[in-house]
Amino acid sequence: MTETTLKPREIVERLNRHIIGQAQAKRAVAIALRNRWRRQNVPRELADEISPKNIIMIGPTGVGKTEIARRLAKLDNAPFLKVEASKFTEVGYVGRDVESIVRDLVEIAVNMVKMQEQESVRAKAAEIAEERLLDLLLPARPAEKKVGDMLADIGSSHDKGQSLEEQALSFDATREKLRQLFKAGKLDHRVVELEVSETRSGPMIEIFSAAGMEDMGLNIRDMLGNVFPQKRKRRMLKVPEALEVLAEEEAQKLVDMDKVTKTAIDRVEQSGIVFLDEIDKIVGSDSSHGPDVSREGVQRDLLPIVEGCAVNTRYGMVKTDHILFIAAGAFSSSKPSDLIPELQGRFPIRVELDSLGKEEFIRILTEPNNALVKQYTEMMATEGIKLIFTKDAVASIAEIATIVNERTENIGARRLYTIMEKLLDDISFDAPDMKNKEIKIDAKTVEKKLEDIIEDEDLSRYIL
Repeated sequence: MTETTLKPREIVERLNRHIIGQAQAKRAVAIALRNRWRRQNVPRELADEISPKNIIMIGPTGVGKTEIARRLAKLDNAPFLKVEASKFTEVGYVGRDVESIVRDLVEIAVNMVKMQEQESVRAKAAEIAEERLLDLLLPARPAEKKVGDMLADIGSSHDKGQSLEEQALSFDATREKLRQLFKAGKLDHRVVELEVSETRSGPMIEIFSAAGMEDMGLNIRDMLGNVFPQKRKRRMLKVPEALEVLAEEEAQKLVDMDKVTKTAIDRVEQSGIVFLDEIDKIVGSDSSHGPDVSREGVQRDLLPIVEGCAVNTRYGMVKTDHILFIAAGAFSSSKPSDLIPELQGRFPIRVELDSLGKEEFIRILTEPNNALVKQYTEMMATEGIKLIFTKDAVASIAEIATIVNERTENIGARRLYTIMEKLLDDISFDAPDMKNKEIKIDAKTVEKKLEDIIEDEDLSRYIL
């Protein structure tokens, strides 16, 4: 079930915090997410008939296609998988089976739900772990000892004039004192011997077989795990470390994996998002020798997944009818209409993303929550250096990025990473030894540092 009740306008506002521009694409994904909520609130018999309106994003690299899809999934806390369409091939050809998309998405969902369940039982697990730790620090209670030990204790207690009841009361008092010391942190220096599960390491089993068999390796490892129980080893750990290990073990025991699996499959079916990148790379080339099976074959294999089918996974059957597919590609040497007609019909919404220019680069450098200027400023602050970027410096960086994108290859906002790294190369290297702890970067500094690279077009092709 979708977890967000945000209105489309609110979804766009949230996306604006991280992605600059691309209003049309943000609008399309916001409507798609809201439609998912609407479908879950219509009568059940009609809800099953409403299919998601999949989207194709068209635009050059580095303009925010992947980031929009990733942030959208994060807003809805939905299972999200990004895959390159070109890594899949038609059945019978070398490559991954397209059904592995669904299997991978289910694995992601299971891990997500498992982590959430572990968090919900964390407090209970901590209590049990504390009791186990106290058991390690103290011997067992008299009532919990074996018969032979108890008979021996009876003989010794007669000698000391102490009954078993008195011993038990004394034990409980000692345990409570120990608990108080533990909570006060006075036992943190103590070392305890703990038996922990050993990470199983064995030969990796690779199976090269027909499509649909690629997860057989996992099943064989599971079977071997049942035949050969997991080894345990003894470790000497300080009390805080031992508590963490015990709490983690107890949290895993408290999680109901049947419930986790059921919830994960439901989440994949109702709110899963798959981002199919580089979809233009599987457009068949114009050929007079028949269909291009290595590309068109991928499209035909993708078709049932996108249309809606049941895929067998290690956790059970998963229906893909309501998974949202967002495809993306530059389509520089092809166009969406070159896709096979059946696949085109399953992506009814097409949005074109704009190329980024100087104004967008200025905003990208300064406005988002994770803006590049903020990132570098905070990183240098860890060395005690106050890094200051003037407005004209930011404008100069944006202008250089635009020029290099026009001269060489347009890689969008990713060009800013290369320019910023080159600009701050010396500062990043010398930062720990610098005596001047305030560095101001203005337009002159930027031009001086990057002057040779910008003037020499051949050099800029290699360096930027």
